[in-house]
Amino acid sequence: MANIKPLGQRVLVKRLEADAISAGGIVLPDTAKEKPQEAEVLSLGTGGKDDNGKDIAFTVKIGDKVLISKYGGTEVKLDGQDVLIINESDILGIVG
Repeated sequence: MANIKPLGQRVLVKRLEADAISAGGIVLPDTAKEKPQEAEVLSLGTGGKDDNGKDIAFTVKIGDKVLISKYGGTEVKLDGQDVLIINESDILGIVG
């Protein structure tokens, strides 16, 4: 996979696949699936500074499974895969 280094407080994530079968056992076509909110962190940005000039540490690390905002971020095609660049503030929580 090509290397993308997000800038600032941004994080590169890949959405995890949504279930193809509903709770009732119905097979869902791609057009009926909702965007998955679970993603894996692939890369972290360069970081940021607070008002006093101190470094702001990331609360996630590469490989973490996270919940993200459903419609947040910027979609990018990377080596044929769809990935997202999102602000760390768009991460709702860490799964696990």
